[in-house]
Amino acid sequence: MKQYLSLFLVILLTSCGSKKISNEIELNPNNPEGLKGSVVSTNLNMGQSSGAGFTSPVEVGELMSFLASDELQGRDSGSEGIAKAASFIEGILQESGVKPYFVSYRDTLSNFDKVAYNVVGVLEGGDANLKNEYIVLGAHYDHIGIISPEGGDEIANGANDNASGTSMLLELARYFGETRSNKRSIVFAFFSAEEKGLLGSRHLAKKLKGEGLDLYAMLNYEMVGVPMVDKDYLLYLTGYELSNLAEITNKYAGGKIAGFLPKAKEFNLFRRSDNYPFHQEFNVPSQTYSTFDFTNFDHYHKVGDETDKMDYGHMAEIINKMIPVVEGIANAPEKEIKYNEK
Repeated sequence: MKQYLSLFLVILLTSCGSKKISNEIELNPNNPEGLKGSVVSTNLNMGQSSGAGFTSPVEVGELMSFLASDELQGRDSGSEGIAKAASFIEGILQESGVKPYFVSYRDTLSNFDKVAYNVVGVLEGGDANLKNEYIVLGAHYDHIGIISPEGGDEIANGANDNASGTSMLLELARYFGETRSNKRSIVFAFFSAEEKGLLGSRHLAKKLKGEGLDLYAMLNYEMVGVPMVDKDYLLYLTGYELSNLAEITNKYAGGKIAGFLPKAKEFNLFRRSDNYPFHQEFNVPSQTYSTFDFTNFDHYHKVGDETDKMDYGHMAEIINKMIPVVEGIANAPEKEIKYNEK
């Protein structure tokens, strides 16, 4: 973490010029142990929290503060801003020991008219047999760029959508890169052009299918920056009723963290995120975890989707509880996740 924080500061200082970097943090009154809003620290000795868990709100905030910064200009696919985000992601994957899946981390899209690319890493499994089975963990790192101004602001920073899922995936890559505790191989896929019609995930799913990849499951992370309202679980799963993934998730988490959101079924969110192309190509369990419940966030595709709306304590909790879930799925002797029979 310490070394990729250095990378973060080099990129940020280079792009910001003489802009002052703030060390201020704000306590979230709904979660006193967590942090809310933007946090950029110059303390390069900052490690993981002294409490239980792999990551901390401050570490999550460091990632979010760069990925949703004005310097990235809303991370529109094919833009200079998203290229900066890609370089940032590549640096963390490399520092974590996650190798490029292809010749390089960047895989140029074949279905988009501008130069855009997914960032794809892989961590080989530690079991001689299970390493030939793969889990894809995904999140889109693009957003919609510059839009119609509101209050003098025209940058759609995309903090919740989807710097939050990207940050979560980066921390999962860092954990498994450090621990090497996965028996199955894990692909870490950061998708571009999701906002253009799931183009990045469509490109990668088709390409991996053509290579004959033995895919066990695809787990996707989308809009996880704000807690749900009045729910007895932390996240919902799109396509909840299609598989037993919620049951498997809760088993390895040691409690109910994944639940059913009726609105997700009503709006057919299963088909509207990067899990869906993998379902289409491989017909294996491919679902998205999210906390956007249609009542807790009013800034979807607006300039107000900023870091000060995010809850880093909530995000750190989700990451720390998702680690044993991914670990359990990656290490189970048999494939446990199955689509339900119709």
